[in-house]
Formats: sequence, C-alpha cells, structure tokens
Amino acid sequence: MSTSLITNIGELTTNVGLPEGDRFGTLHDAAVLIDGGRIAWVGSADAAPVAAPDADAIIDAGGRAVIPGFVDSHSHLVFGGDRAAEFEARMAGQKYAAGGIRSTVAATRAASDDELRARLRGFLDEMLAQGTTTVEIKSGYGLSVADEERLVRLAAEVTPEVTFLGAHVVPAEYADRVDEYVDLVTGRMLDACAPHSRWIDVFCETGAFSVEQSRRVLEAGVSKGLLPRVHASQLGPGDGVRLAVELGAASIDHGTYLTDADIAALAASDTVLTLLPGVEFSTRQPYPDARRLIDAGVTVAIACDTNPGSSFTSSMPFCIAIAVRDMGMTPAEAVWAATAGGARALRRDDVGLIAVGARADLVLLKAPTRIHLAYRPGVPLVEQVWKDGVAVFAAPSKARGTENRGSLA
Repeated sequence: MSTSLITNIGELTTNVGLPEGDRFGTLHDAAVLIDGGRIAWVGSADAAPVAAPDADAIIDAGGRAVIPGFVDSHSHLVFGGDRAAEFEARMAGQKYAAGGIRSTVAATRAASDDELRARLRGFLDEMLAQGTTTVEIKSGYGLSVADEERLVRLAAEVTPEVTFLGAHVVPAEYADRVDEYVDLVTGRMLDACAPHSRWIDVFCETGAFSVEQSRRVLEAGVSKGLLPRVHASQLGPGDGVRLAVELGAASIDHGTYLTDADIAALAASDTVLTLLPGVEFSTRQPYPDARRLIDAGVTVAIACDTNPGSSFTSSMPFCIAIAVRDMGMTPAEAVWAATAGGARALRRDDVGLIAVGARADLVLLKAPTRIHLAYRPGVPLVEQVWKDGVAVFAAPSKARGTENRGSLA
C-alpha cells in the first residue's frame, strides 16, 4: 500500500480536542501521513521528515487549510423530474407544503433505473467537487413496493448509508387510506427494502404522518434491524422530537420549530439535531437558532438535504455559509457540524475527523483558513479531495491524472 504525506498545512482542522481547550483540534504548520487509505500520523510539519521518511508521495499544501471530508447525513439523491416552477412560486410568496413531493414521485416512477443511476452519479460528482466524501441517501420518491426497493437498491450501489423512507408522504392512490398505506410500509415494502438499507426514517409532520403512525413505522424498521431517524418539526411544532429521543433515534432532522422542552430533551440525549440550511433558504421559513441549540448542549449537524423540492443544492460550503450568517454559528462550529456532526448523526467514528486510524478523507482548500468557507460564499474553494487516501477530485489547475469516483461510503 502506498503512503502519502501532506505537509506545509497552514491550518489543519482535526476535530480531535486539544488539551488547551480547542475542541476543534486546530493545528498550524502541520502535516498528515496517509497509509493504505487511513490516517497513519498527524503532527507538526517540522516533525514530518522523521515521522514519514519514506513516503511515496509528498504533497505541499502551500500554507493552505486542510479539513476532514464533509459528511452529508441527509440527502434524497435518487429521483426524477424537476420542480423549478414550484421554487419560482415560493419566491413569489407561495407557502411551502409537503404535498409537492407527489409530483416528484410521478417523475421518479416514470424514470428508468439507468436514468436514475446516471443522475445519482452526477450528484455524487458535484458533492465530491465541493468536499463531501460521505453521504447518506434516502428513498421516499417511489412510494410503492417496487419503486422504493429500486431506490434503496440504487443508493446502496454508492453508499452503505441508505435510508428507507417509504413513509415520506402518503401517495395519491392511498390519499383516503393512510393507515392502509402504513400497513404497506411496515409490511411488504419494508420486507423488500430492509436488505438494502441501514436506516428507517419517517416524516412525522402535519400533512405527512402522525406520531402514532410514525411510531409504527420506526418500530417496524427496528424489528428488522434498521436504525431509526426522524424528519420532524419542519412545518411547525410537534411530537417528533419526543418520539425520536424516546426510540433512541440517531438524528432528528429539520428542527425548524422547536420548543424549550424539545431542546432540553435533545440536550439530554444522544440524538443529533441535523439542521438543513438549504431548506430554509429555499422555502423562506425562519432559520433555526443554532446558537441557542449549541449553547443548550444539543449536538448539531449540518446537511444539504439535496432534493428537487425544498433544497436543490449539493454544496456543503453553501450550507456552512448560511449557518454562519443566519443561524448564529461560528465558522469553526459550522465546519464541525458538517464533518464530525454529520458523522455522529450516522453513528460513525471513522469519518468526520483527522486522527490516526480514521479514514483518510481530507479536503485541501484554496484558502489559508476554514473561515473562508463562510467568508467567500459561492466561490469554489476546494483545491483537492482525498477519499480513503485516493485523490478523487482536483480543481482544474491540478485535475490532470485524477478522476471523480461515484461512491461516497
């Protein structure tokens, strides 16, 4: 196995807390040794020649910043169609509602496997180019046994972090038979999808599924060995947070409308709150107060929620910039939430950090500090990306000899 040394790193974010109290593990004038797809050594650039005397390749970071690869713990990448007209209507003042999902269901059902697969790989390439090296992918745009099965099967081709979300909304053919649809989701649909999935999710919200129906879905998934996650409190306050904490869900996602009791429950639990800044940007709902959440002791992640209706962005740097400007996070907190926070939302300890033994998923920025991710919004600041120690993306000036790889494990 080859070894690579990245040295002359101006600012290295490790996400491994330092004794002097820096919980982001920030090192300056640093170096990282990669061996066989894992991190083998982290330390001072001055010590690198002694720590890694025989590295096969030496990469000079030129004083620029290196961060862990982004961990996007909430996405919906397998779908057909487009909802640009719906976005335009919202920008003109129309209120967002969950019902628009059904138009994507129709387009997804009409698309072939090859069409969906090609589009999925296109999104993965977008994500790699913006520093995302691990992604979770949900189903939820099939809403029939056959279509949900193929969505999780296609997602499983590119990531182990696959979520069965048959309980996204009630499809049109079950509009007046919601409990019958829940029976389908917890029965034949779950049987077909569980072999391809790690997670079970439900949209516990007005216009989607009640807390009682959501409990049925989650408990059925757990009985099949799937781990629970919950969409909740996006459109208004509800009981989704209480349910998620009670069932030990890895994350509750959205959390736009939280009560004091919700925040206290999350702070006392292991459930991560995944914030989705692109959703509030696209729907014009109020931004959650991340400062209040962090100060209360809630573990916060940031994800893109890439989907055609409420957040059609695959850019984690864009979401970081929003979180800093409009949600009260510091740049360091936002980067942590998009890396280590996402890893915690996926119950992973091998990604989202730069430490000995972790996967060698790293991002070299065209900037001296991580602050620039928020300071220079919309500017392509990713210079190079490594996934499992392999260079999978390089900016155009360095792109010769590299290629994108459509797999984000």
